[in-house]
Amino acid sequence: MSTRRVGLCGTVAAAGVLALAACASGSGEPTQAEVTYGSDAAMSGELTVMGFGTGDDVAQVRYDRATEELGDDVDVSLVEGDLDIQAFLSAVAAGDPPDLVYANRDQIGTFASRGAILPLTDCIAAEDVDTGQFREAASGQVTFDGEVYALPEFNQVQVTMADSSLLSAAGLGIEAVNGSDWDAVTQATSALVRRDGGALSVIGFDSKLPEFFPLWAKSNGADLLSDDARTAQLDSPEALEALELAVAVYDAQGGFPAVKAFRDSADFFGEGNQFATHTLGAMPMENWYVNVLNEVSPDATLAFDTFRTREGEPLAFATGSAWAIPAGSPNAAAACRFAATMVEQDSWLAAAQARADARAESGQVFTGLLTGNADADEEIRSTLVEPSGSPVWDQAVEAVYEANENTFSLPANPADAEFKAAWQDGVNRVLNGQQEPAEALAQAQEEAQEALDDAWAEWDERSDG
Repeated sequence: MSTRRVGLCGTVAAAGVLALAACASGSGEPTQAEVTYGSDAAMSGELTVMGFGTGDDVAQVRYDRATEELGDDVDVSLVEGDLDIQAFLSAVAAGDPPDLVYANRDQIGTFASRGAILPLTDCIAAEDVDTGQFREAASGQVTFDGEVYALPEFNQVQVTMADSSLLSAAGLGIEAVNGSDWDAVTQATSALVRRDGGALSVIGFDSKLPEFFPLWAKSNGADLLSDDARTAQLDSPEALEALELAVAVYDAQGGFPAVKAFRDSADFFGEGNQFATHTLGAMPMENWYVNVLNEVSPDATLAFDTFRTREGEPLAFATGSAWAIPAGSPNAAAACRFAATMVEQDSWLAAAQARADARAESGQVFTGLLTGNADADEEIRSTLVEPSGSPVWDQAVEAVYEANENTFSLPANPADAEFKAAWQDGVNRVLNGQQEPAEALAQAQEEAQEALDDAWAEWDERSDG
């Protein structure tokens, strides 16, 4: 059993960017909260979880295990839907937080720096959480200033997805569009794109900007943020070159607005998706879309590979979710046990078994489950992922798991939202024709560094105090 005392400050969202508003006391001075964990303690009371729902079998199975672990004396209630950042931070500032939150991993640094969530060192020790099982990219996003503030789960990774019939008709293979050869990507785009009466009818290649800019930059050797998370590196020559390539792909097809309008008109989640209708040559895309395609268009002519660096090495930009305990959580001990059970290896195996059984019953391929837990990933793949009988879907599974072994992430920092907004706004200014790439990244660099400097200064002052 152990205790920890932390400062507590609240934040609010303004125009989509987090900004410090006031400390919980309203006086500018941090309040104090004491938390006690106990690995063998009986749990009781209420447990309110914000940002999580049991909308699928993987969530439901683990939720059932977590509530069983808490026992009948704990009344668990869920505030479903994506975490409402403003509502959460306002609740913390008002001294009325939920017991547990389910957040995107890239939000953890800001929450931690503002004192909105607790460090989990004692929780991890009390519940015997094996943090060594977490994938490095996932751990990096929940570790702020050397301390773990959340338990990570899931890994979203990108793989190359392509219409094999369009590639074949153009005399191309998947290697032309997997990112390893930028000249080949440009040439493939021109070979695959089609227009009907001047209007775009087939997108040759979609580089998926602005969201995948970190992936293109990293594939060219650029880290957008320094390892210590204090220095923005958005305007490096390597990042600029990556942005110029990814934007040039759109320019070769009539510009980003034309490609986006045509992309947005597609039945992305249905039988009329871009691959089933042969209206998209190739794109990097997150692994969850493999399941969508397998469900709605299992017979589509597809090819898969990892996204690759210019040296030909597999690469993926990892994102995911995490469990964090708010400062002032009324039932932090139960929150800790709930979160620890959700991410333990046995919970993942039970959830994967349920998913595999369900897909087998419906005649669909079980493509695996990327948990953020390396040991769970390995056991799930070795025990539950079987050859599908289709080389296409086996190729998809292979690409997803290879990508999962070659991930990177941006380190947690106290200005996560502002930093992300800076580079996304910069890329969007280029896509919308407002600025050239060099000018846009220079402005983004200035905005991001100013946000980092301000946020780190506040954190350093609080830490020193």
